[in-house]
Amino acid sequence: MFFDHLVLGATGEFLNIGDIAATLIVFIALMLLLKKFAWGPLMGVMQEREDLIASEIETAENSRLESKKMLEEQRNLLKDARTQAQEIVENAKKQGEVSREEIITTARAEAGRMKDAAVLEIANERDKAISAVREEVVALSLLAATKVLEKEISEEDNRQLINETIAKAGEVQ
Repeated sequence: MFFDHLVLGATGEFLNIGDIAATLIVFIALMLLLKKFAWGPLMGVMQEREDLIASEIETAENSRLESKKMLEEQRNLLKDARTQAQEIVENAKKQGEVSREEIITTARAEAGRMKDAAVLEIANERDKAISAVREEVVALSLLAATKVLEKEISEEDNRQLINETIAKAGEVQ
């Protein structure tokens, strides 16, 4: 072969084209074999790994968004619960105030009723006492009149009789 050897420069070294071609053919064959049996499956594994990582990232992002959404819902629920609790407390305060006012009104009405009853009872007892005093005065007057009729009294006896009657009337009261 004419091109089997090429001269390189002034030093006289030769390049063997046959060796270069054989090496190139072996290298290309090796590359094709590596591509088919090593890089192909390796690239397939790498692609599967890339897809898995992308899927996990997407799942993590979806989970993060869902967690954020749930956190916001929980915050809203907590806010609503606080609002409802505040409303319940306010209603309880209002109801307590209404109950307090009702109790005070009822107590005042009861006290007024008891006062009116006491005043009425006092008036009745006073009327009974006056009636009893009148009866006693009538009885004493009758007693005094009987004594006067039984004897003729002098002015001094009359004064003494009046004083005795007043004294007896004072004892009765």
